[in-house]
Amino acid sequence: MIWIYRLLFPFVLLASSPYYLLRMWKRGGYRRGFLQRFGVLATVPPRRPGVRRVWLQAVSVGEVLAVGPLLAALKADGVEVVLTTTTSTGRRVAADTHAGQAAAVAYFPMDWWPFSSRAWSRIDPDLAVVTEGERWPEHMRQAARRRVPVLCINARISDRSYRRLRSVRPVASFVLGGIHRLLAGSRPDAERFIELGVPADRVSVTGNIKFDVDIPRLDAAARSALRRSLGLPDSGVVLLGSSTWPGEEEALLGALRAARAGGVECSLVLVPRHAERRLEVARLLGTSGFSFHLRSQGPAPATVDVAVGDTTGELRAITQVADVVFVGKSLSPHTEGQTPVEAAALGKPLLLGPGMANFRALTGDLLERGAAVRVADAAQLAERARELLASPEARAPLAEAAARWHADNRGGVERTLAALRAVLATAR
Repeated sequence: MIWIYRLLFPFVLLASSPYYLLRMWKRGGYRRGFLQRFGVLATVPPRRPGVRRVWLQAVSVGEVLAVGPLLAALKADGVEVVLTTTTSTGRRVAADTHAGQAAAVAYFPMDWWPFSSRAWSRIDPDLAVVTEGERWPEHMRQAARRRVPVLCINARISDRSYRRLRSVRPVASFVLGGIHRLLAGSRPDAERFIELGVPADRVSVTGNIKFDVDIPRLDAAARSALRRSLGLPDSGVVLLGSSTWPGEEEALLGALRAARAGGVECSLVLVPRHAERRLEVARLLGTSGFSFHLRSQGPAPATVDVAVGDTTGELRAITQVADVVFVGKSLSPHTEGQTPVEAAALGKPLLLGPGMANFRALTGDLLERGAAVRVADAAQLAERARELLASPEARAPLAEAAARWHADNRGGVERTLAALRAVLATAR
């Protein structure tokens, strides 16, 4: 089957290249390191004699931040790590955050035989680690040819991928067969992988490493300064749309209107999942009747109704000025959801739409423990947001339950490190 994949890949690449090139152009920063996507990794240093090397692939910003504790621990072990990412924002954050812990930071190559083989020859790892949903057939094939084990950490599988792989078992075997060990983020994910044919002795539940990321906390003075910089007033409550997708900004504007109509002194902060949507969001806000300011334009010159966090790497800080957080990509037609972990870690009351398929286990646990509220649509979002923004007494139990939920789920990094060290000790 690998030869079918290799033959079809260039045609799929050519057909999809206009879309991806346009998206890269919109996101910016694509020129730097562009040849790395073809496996030209000149910035990766040669291996040092006697030093173990791990190739760690983290897709984007969330994964890049989550692997920080792993990088620190591996460096302390004397292991060097080559960290690759898929997105330009992920690469930028990796370079800014982990330059001192990684031997090199680069783009992950496109998964075609010549590109992947060239990258593998340059990196020459003892162990390959992929995160969450990363399962690239050529990448796995190159690892198998070199007898390098592949470890999938924080592993999860979306509802859509699960349905597709379950319906075509040979494809499931092709995609999952090259994984040496699979460390699932939750029990339901582990059960799905086993059902799809991964041997049970290769699957472990180590938990979600994103729970163990320590978020720098802002003190009262820093929060006040951030509010002013965003254009938020010194008083009043704040509703945050966290990692929003098209359609959700409009729903959140409806929630702002409803809250203000109910006499609540409040403001709205929108943080689109992709910062390049800033012009689209600005056009919507321009017709909304609300004043607004884009974070990318610098400190706000005056107080506004809506602040737009269209910068990279600031969501954690911005979340700390919020009183209620709506988790994006969860209102119809979106079905996959964004992670609720960091907002819960900061003890924020959470509103979730019905579409949280990528975080089904986490969402179920949050709802069961009274740490989040599910809303069916934009109308219900407006209603529940208004209720929570109007009442500190309604917010408090949700916030406390979210913080407890987060604390109870920590420990994934240590369990993941133990498995990683065990595999690395026997590799090659």
